[in-house]
Amino acid sequence: MVVRRARTADVPEILALIDPLVEQNILLGKQRVQLYEAVAEFVVAVHDGAVVGCGALHPLWADLGEVRTIAVQNALRGRGIGGAILEQLEAHARELGLSRLFCLTFEVDFFSGRGFVEVPEVVVEPPVFDEMSRSADEGVAEFLDLARVKQNTLGNTRMLKTLPVS
Repeated sequence: MVVRRARTADVPEILALIDPLVEQNILLGKQRVQLYEAVAEFVVAVHDGAVVGCGALHPLWADLGEVRTIAVQNALRGRGIGGAILEQLEAHARELGLSRLFCLTFEVDFFSGRGFVEVPEVVVEPPVFDEMSRSADEGVAEFLDLARVKQNTLGNTRMLKTLPVS
């Protein structure tokens, strides 16, 4: 298995990975066009020529990014694929100069086992909060816990990780 940057040709397989999780209300749905627009944020795990996992890193602020859309083919869960994807996303975050990663997840054990902790409240200064709250990005709204995205966050846990300095 190899984890690499996603390519536009991977989008149909990424969509096939996440659609079952959308049906189970584990992930928010994404339209094909949204995946093409965000393909540069994605990495994929490839095994025997097939995409078996994916994940994305979306910068939210100067020091903050969001881990999004981690999905692994159901039959291959528990084999370290999700962890390998997260490691690649963390490496990319460091390359971008990010020092904190946010996620909104039902998979608390997976993320807490990798250094994420629950975020009970917003962890940015008021002036940054004011600027971030102007963003149209749903991930920013979820990070800030804005009322307009409460329907997207029900049952999810907001988690944050401070990346170790390398």
